[in-house]
Amino acid sequence: MIWGLVTRRERWGLSWQGWLILFLAVFLTFYLCLFRIYPFLAITHRVNASVLVVEGWIHEYAIRAASDEFQNNHYERIFTTGGPVEGNGGYINDYQTSASVGADLLKKYGLTDRSVQMVPSRVMDRDRTYGSAIALRNWFRDHNMTVSGIDVVTESLHARRTQLLYQKAFGRDTAVGVIGVPSPDYDPRRWWHYSDGVREVLSESIAYIYARFLFFPSSSQQGNHVAEAARNSRSPRQ
Repeated sequence: MIWGLVTRRERWGLSWQGWLILFLAVFLTFYLCLFRIYPFLAITHRVNASVLVVEGWIHEYAIRAASDEFQNNHYERIFTTGGPVEGNGGYINDYQTSASVGADLLKKYGLTDRSVQMVPSRVMDRDRTYGSAIALRNWFRDHNMTVSGIDVVTESLHARRTQLLYQKAFGRDTAVGVIGVPSPDYDPRRWWHYSDGVREVLSESIAYIYARFLFFPSSSQQGNHVAEAARNSRSPRQ
């Protein structure tokens, strides 16, 4: 028509059944994201363990909860992990690491030098949680400490990813539990009402997908972490 400028073609379109299925799929996705994503990420699952591990970078409210967890349960030792403190431009010394900061805060809340052991990492890249787990695993090996299970304390939305990466580092022979401490700044049942909640849920969802489906530690990564952990094992005990 119109001297060849316009043509008529057949097209496929959704029927009412198709629109209904699409609507149900969108509604189900929305429901899962709104009401199920937070409980999925912010898990707490303890295992039979005598060792409690604390990620040193977590906020002070979570450190306080870790101190209460240790004092009120059957744990024998508590370890803090973590690499260089952000803002220092990388590794300076073991006492400028999250592991050291976490250990000091635990002592502030009543734990003794004898019960607290920091295990710093020198890793400051995109795989910091995994690097901290490797450093801890090799500290156990270097000190001939047999551990069949550990519970790791972290912040709530980080919990699922922490458990996954520690399990990757320790392997199937060690049971890895996790304790996710909820933030006091917002109601986790209404996380979408708060900017902090939305930001943390989105960032941790993306990070978990990467860790679960796209992160495959290479032998060179593990070798670097082993060498780093060996240096840590010679550092003075705190």
